[in-house]
Amino acid sequence: MEELKDKYIRFDWAIKRLLRQKANFGVLEGFLTVFIGEPIKIIDILESEGNQQEADDKFNRVDIKAKNSKGDIIIVEIQNTSELYYLERVLYGVAKAITEHINLGNTYKEVKKVYSISILYFDLGKGSDYIYVGQNNFIGLHTQDQLIISTKEKDTIVRKSPAEIFPTYMLVRVNEFNKVAKSPLEEWVDYLKNGVINPDTKAPGLQEAREKLKYYSMSNAERHAYDEHVNAIMIQNDVLGNARLEGHAEGRAEGREEGRAEGREEGRAEGKTEEKNAIALKMRQAGLPIEQIMQFTGLSEENIKSL
Repeated sequence: MEELKDKYIRFDWAIKRLLRQKANFGVLEGFLTVFIGEPIKIIDILESEGNQQEADDKFNRVDIKAKNSKGDIIIVEIQNTSELYYLERVLYGVAKAITEHINLGNTYKEVKKVYSISILYFDLGKGSDYIYVGQNNFIGLHTQDQLIISTKEKDTIVRKSPAEIFPTYMLVRVNEFNKVAKSPLEEWVDYLKNGVINPDTKAPGLQEAREKLKYYSMSNAERHAYDEHVNAIMIQNDVLGNARLEGHAEGRAEGREEGRAEGREEGRAEGKTEEKNAIALKMRQAGLPIEQIMQFTGLSEENIKSL
């Protein structure tokens, strides 16, 4: 019974439907404080194109865009499945956030610092850590020292590093976390991966999460919608996984056959094409949107529709 009582809502559902409410800012502020490494006070939740509420939103990324007390823009995005050109899309989203929040006629002083936090439930490249942080710094080509920028603020010369101005990117590879949670950061990642919150947690935001994100605190209708959401993610991941495996097998078989007939190099190229086609066909047969199939395989809409 205690286990049932302490079942918690997934963070992707919470961030899309609950944490946009001012009464629940404490959970989000705690999360950001831990991941960014400084106290965060949210002033406003900004509208975002990615914050969709459509019937097929289970296939879309989940994100929230907030402004803190310093005027910084913070983007939090959760991605449940792999996507082609994911880093390019993250870069585009940050650039869009910067340009959206500077008015025509403003000086460049009004450009806002942007933090981009991506919570990833798929494998993104190779690496031994579960969190990677990217920042801009200018390093001397010959001296290897870091450039410090001097700016004038309120008649005072202020020295800044480029990292204080340029965006900060954080990639949280949830599936790579395999530790006993001891620090606040580890406790948060443990919750993101396993839905576990220690009853004695002191991690900022998780105390509030224990009270506000309980599964059995939702109404019957809310629980039903949530269960459908979780089920859709599981089915989607299963479909993608099976499509990938079957596509690899079919692609290798086609590649070997073509390789024997026309040469190894051409066979490899043909094999890759056939593999993508096979994966796309499996995904289409499972009813996944063409836009997502395009992102996953890199094939054109015309090619996918012709399968």
